[in-house]
Amino acid sequence: MRGCWAGVSAVMMLLLIAGCGGSQETVQKKAVPVKAVKVIQQDIQLPNEYAGQVQAKNEVKIQARVSGNIVEKMIAGGDMVTAGQPLFRIDSIQYESTLLSAQAQLVQAEANWVNSRIDTERYQNLLDAAAIPEQRLTTQKATERQNEAVMASYRALVKKAQDDVNSTLVVSPINGRIDVNDVGMGTYVQAGSTTLVTVSDLDPVFVQFNMSENEYLTLRQVSQNHVASSGWGENVTITLSNGAIYPLSGKVTQADKGLANNSGTLTLKASFANPDGILIPGMFARVKIAGMPIRNAVLVPQRAVQQILDKSLVMVINADKQAEPRPVILGEKVGSYYLVKEGLTVNDTVVVEGLTKVQEGMALDVTIVTPAELALTINS
Repeated sequence: MRGCWAGVSAVMMLLLIAGCGGSQETVQKKAVPVKAVKVIQQDIQLPNEYAGQVQAKNEVKIQARVSGNIVEKMIAGGDMVTAGQPLFRIDSIQYESTLLSAQAQLVQAEANWVNSRIDTERYQNLLDAAAIPEQRLTTQKATERQNEAVMASYRALVKKAQDDVNSTLVVSPINGRIDVNDVGMGTYVQAGSTTLVTVSDLDPVFVQFNMSENEYLTLRQVSQNHVASSGWGENVTITLSNGAIYPLSGKVTQADKGLANNSGTLTLKASFANPDGILIPGMFARVKIAGMPIRNAVLVPQRAVQQILDKSLVMVINADKQAEPRPVILGEKVGSYYLVKEGLTVNDTVVVEGLTKVQEGMALDVTIVTPAELALTINS
């Protein structure tokens, strides 16, 4: 009897073990549901980004052309002004006196020249009648030329004195906005050294930025033209310090003649229309320019990439619909994607959702989705 029960127990144990083994095998074979997308390949343009600063296209420091005290001030700091608009008046009394004196001296010099010319004509007639020696006429002609030179010098003095009088009224040479550091009433200003005010033309404006030597060499490999005339930089956008994108695009119009000695970078300037005056000198902006095209670039979604230490991995679905980890070498970000330098081809399919449940060799229940369903874009 005991032998019989022992046999039954042994059979039940075998059945139980067999049942457990089958259950484990079933679990191992159960496919993990994931979503995946095809790796894409297309032509792209990588954006180049630079730190930039807004500069006035025209900034003029207005200095006094004559010395004297400011007796009238027609503007206030920060005002918008137009070309030719009066800004200051300098005391003109001494310059008006100098002008009157020069005019009087000119009148006297003109009279002397007229008299000498009349004498020359008279001496010519006398010489024709053989009434005087020729030397007398020669001396008289020299006197006439001397008086003419004196008259010309006084005429120049009159013009100089008139210019000084006119310069006592200081006008703006350009349209723009003046700074707040203007001189006050009664200030004594020195000709050629005292800055009365600075005027900046704010439409259009420049955004200045620097390019590395390597970036410059890359551009020159594509185009043999000068950087500012190569077609690169036709559509420049900027992002302001608050994150707002400036609504108008600009164009690279100037490139420096050489690299800066202290930084080894090339300075460039992009011109932007500024009709509403949003951009003001000194503002910082992030400059973005479409780079040179990359043909047949291989792209993988950023969400498919796993970073493990210093390695980048993606989970590829092989022909048996099993998970296969694949190391990749990545380049720059392109919108929702990474540029793949090495490790993937356009024939690969990668897991984008369900990665936390996937391990190497697991069977996968794959749902192929499109980039549009995942809201993936090439543009930033």
